[in-house]
Amino acid sequence: NQWAISESNEKQTRVPLYQRAQGFGFPGVRVDGNDVLASLAVTRWALDRARRGEGPALIEAYTYRMGAHTTSDDPSRYRHDDERVAWEAKDPILRLRRFLESANHADEGFFAELEAESEALGKRVREVVRAMPDPDRFAIFENVYADGHALVDEERAQFAAYQASFADAEGV
Repeated sequence: NQWAISESNEKQTRVPLYQRAQGFGFPGVRVDGNDVLASLAVTRWALDRARRGEGPALIEAYTYRMGAHTTSDDPSRYRHDDERVAWEAKDPILRLRRFLESANHADEGFFAELEAESEALGKRVREVVRAMPDPDRFAIFENVYADGHALVDEERAQFAAYQASFADAEGV
């Protein structure tokens, strides 16, 4: 998304991200991450390549972070508003919609139906997720390493002690 919190990628790394693949011996490619069809094409290329047994490929989907990096970030301190406005015009959903409409593949009715379907799906997903039981708090420490690791074991013990400190406070 071109930014490492408040520093541009150009200041954070000597080469574009996709070029790092060369150091590992496989191809890297940068694609316009706001072009849905280009992203689909390059992803299919990488998948076909892998299925042929030719190994991995690194895809850098070059895009732009429209909002803040975190809730405490203020991008107006390090980015110009005209930059954001220019990238708003490259919105991938709007670009794909315009393409589909201009090619007569979709009309307003299609998008209205799609919007209603996506709202219903979102509502159903939210309901299911909210009904799910809370996960085991210690599950985060599982499957980090295939054979376990002393540091993870230590972190698990520290977390257990932290959790126990709340139980002690409740019993007072």
